[in-house]
Amino acid sequence: MVDIFYKVNANLNGDQVAELFKKSGINRPVDQPDRIQKMIDNSDLIVTAWDNSKLVGIARSLTDFHYCCYLSDLAVDEDYQNCGIETELINRTRAQLTDEVTLVLLSAPSAMTYYPKQGFDKADCAWIIKRKV
Repeated sequence: MVDIFYKVNANLNGDQVAELFKKSGINRPVDQPDRIQKMIDNSDLIVTAWDNSKLVGIARSLTDFHYCCYLSDLAVDEDYQNCGIETELINRTRAQLTDEVTLVLLSAPSAMTYYPKQGFDKADCAWIIKRKV
């Protein structure tokens, strides 16, 4: 049994997070660690999961802490998936927020059945302008 510990707003670097994204299977610009560093630097709330000094999970959010929180990245190393880390990252993110904050995320099509199991309701009232790059 692995002993995972969690941190809120730990110091992270783009290479480290890119490596986690690669190992998790999430579709992110893993070949652009500078871009990932900017994503980290401009986030309001990041909850991470660690196996000793190894980063094994991340929940990266943008929030005003009073109305809305967008959970932009939820990623766990494939070797650590299905062990409850995903759920704990969501729970610890929610613990940083009050009951007046709505937690929102966009799901990859392959994960649409996962999020209802985590307490999310499907919303059919969203619009997006997709990024060009």
